[in-house]
Formats: sequence, C-alpha cells, structure tokens
Amino acid sequence: MARPTWSGQIQISLVSIAVKIFPASNSARQVEFHQIDRESGKRIHHQNVADDEPVNAADIVKGYEYKKGKYIQIEPDELKKLRIPTATTMEIAQFAKAEELPPELFDRPYFVAPKDEAQAKAIAIMRKALEQTQSIGIGKIAFSGREHLVALAAPTDPKQKGLMLYTLRFENELRSPKDYVSSIKDVAVDAKQLSLARQLIASNTEKFKLSDYKDEYETAVRTLVNAKLKNKPLPQEEPKTPKGKVIDLMDALRQSLKEKGKPAKSARRTPQRRKAA
Repeated sequence: MARPTWSGQIQISLVSIAVKIFPASNSARQVEFHQIDRESGKRIHHQNVADDEPVNAADIVKGYEYKKGKYIQIEPDELKKLRIPTATTMEIAQFAKAEELPPELFDRPYFVAPKDEAQAKAIAIMRKALEQTQSIGIGKIAFSGREHLVALAAPTDPKQKGLMLYTLRFENELRSPKDYVSSIKDVAVDAKQLSLARQLIASNTEKFKLSDYKDEYETAVRTLVNAKLKNKPLPQEEPKTPKGKVIDLMDALRQSLKEKGKPAKSARRTPQRRKAA
C-alpha cells in the first residue's frame, strides 16, 4: 500500500478524528518515454548549469524572483520551519451542500482512512451524517509544499468505506469566463430544434459505466512499441468514413435520430475524440 500523502487530525468544532489520506488517482502514465540520441541510441542526461558552469546538487537552493533577474535564496531548512497549523490539522471551517460547488473547483481525489481502529467509529458516524444531509465539509490542509483548499465528502459508492477528500482550486486559480465566452451572442432557440435535440439526448442516454471508457492513445502507443520490438509492420491509421455534408441543423438532428444511438456508442469507444469535437 502507498504511503499516506497526509496524516493528522480532522477538527470539527470540538470533535477530533485522526486520519490518513491516500491518493485516489494515478498521476503518471503507464507508458513512459525518455529522450535519447538518435545516432547512438543512448539516453540524454541533463546537467544543472549556471552561466554555462556545472552546479553540484548540494549547491542548488530555491529562489524567489522579486525583480527581473533578482532572487531571494530560500534554504530547505527555512521551509521546514514553516510549521503552519494545516500541516497537521484539517479544521472544517464550514459545511455546504455538494450541489453548491461547481465542477471546475474540483482537482484531485483522495481516500480518507481512520488512523487506527479507535477512529473508525467516528469516521462511520461522520460519513452517515454527510450522506443524509448531502453535505460536504470545507477546510484547508498543507502538503506537497503548499496549502490546499479541500472538500470532505461521503463516497458516492455506498459499498466503499471511509471518506473522500477532494482538493479544490482557490478563486485566483480559476480563469474568468468573460475573457473567453463573453463575446458569444445571444441567439433564439427554435422550439422544433430543441425538441429534436432533446430526443437525440434521450435516445442515447444510458447508465454511466466508467469501465466502458478506455485510454485508446495508451493502447495505440503500446501497440506501436510492441510492433517495433518484434520488427512487425507498424500500425496504420484507420481510414476515415466519409460523412455527408451537414447543411441544416434540423436535418442533422433528424439524421442522428435515424442512426438510433450510433453517435453515443462511437463516443463510448473514443471519448476523447467526442470531447475534441
């Protein structure tokens, strides 16, 4: 089992629960590439330099650029001495309804487990209370060199034990939609087109299964690597099926409905392509 990302106390008013937090996602891809020299096939190594002179790892420190080209040096021990409360205690500042948090706030998921058996009962009680009230707890914790805004929640899977924790983005980390979509003009929605669009959605609606979605790029890269290892012909790009020219939105919607769900099935096989479209 992986080492916990954070260990400490969840503080809810006068209630304190000792917990351990583990990553719930894999950040690294399974296929990893290295830079190599095309001629020799040997791996390229990067060297730390300053003014074209090599620098030993022991002589490298962090620096904050307070002016162009001017830095304040920060020693590792100086950072270690910054013991803020959230490094060991997650104080729940408030509770909120889960629906109040927009999806763009959520960053990474974590599992929350009791530190020992004595804490398991407190976790179970808090989990049930969060489920019944459909609420999440908002607080802050510090790990990985920064402080994180977090949301404490019950798992969506009733069979899963423990709690879930999600790191959230602070307000200054979110870009303003005004810079990107404010120039879109308001348009009138045609009732017939809207009706067809709703039929299209309804005909392709089914229960979501995460296992139906695979990383096809990862599979393609592995196929390419295996072909080169075994000196087999390299995989070729599949020919694209020509599609009729879309002339009118109504015609396109009607044609989509005639396909009886084909767009949804195709999207399930290649979700990334659907997103790009």
